[in-house]
Amino acid sequence: MTTADYIALAFFAWVWVAYSWLLHGRTFFGRTSLTHAMTERRREWIYNSLRRDLKMIDTQIMAGLQNGTAFFASTSIFAIGSCFALLGATEKVDAVFADLPFVFHGGHAVFEMKVGGLAALFGYAFFKFGWSYRLFNYCTILFGSIPMMRDSERDIIAAERAAERVIRMNVIAGSNFNEGLRAIFLSIGYLGWFINPYVFMMTTAIVIFVLARRQFFSEARLAIMDAGAPSNLHLSAIRRDMPSSDGRDLPEGL
Repeated sequence: MTTADYIALAFFAWVWVAYSWLLHGRTFFGRTSLTHAMTERRREWIYNSLRRDLKMIDTQIMAGLQNGTAFFASTSIFAIGSCFALLGATEKVDAVFADLPFVFHGGHAVFEMKVGGLAALFGYAFFKFGWSYRLFNYCTILFGSIPMMRDSERDIIAAERAAERVIRMNVIAGSNFNEGLRAIFLSIGYLGWFINPYVFMMTTAIVIFVLARRQFFSEARLAIMDAGAPSNLHLSAIRRDMPSSDGRDLPEGL
């Protein structure tokens, strides 16, 4: 490996750590991240479940979170297998790289080391997704301990403690899921190393820029932030004793 390779690898690790540290803070230039905003929405969801006895919608949400985590865990396993398959095709890759311009190929050992690093990224992602799946499973069990609405009204403190346990477990599971997904995203930037170290640094910077933009400057972030209703909305209650706009009476129950 050349000096540029070591610099690019150090840049990759530093950017990853710096971005993770940035997301652990609450704000960036006075802007709340999408992750922290979603933490508050998780809290609202769990506390809202205290006000209803029928919790089928909550169990469906939990199942959706688990299924999404399981999908990415399975994908990581397939990606690891693909990396090992790539190690068996080193000679074919050499022949392809030999005809490509701007590709710095350092030989079999360097290529195998790069593939090993890519497999390590997917392995890290798998462990994060696997742990997140387990924590979402625990979260489902803790959610089952939330009392019914009548019992919550009798002992609101106990109900809030049960809700806080679910919230903390849900947030930790979501954090591990995000870290695994971040590793998957950064593996896209890592692919630039197979071309040359300069492309490696450029693709890593692009991936981090896209992730930071989604966290702090995206429309998705604005969609979940607290804001007043738009001025162009005209919402009013529907009176049951008035006919509809087409002259027909509204049926009972609407």
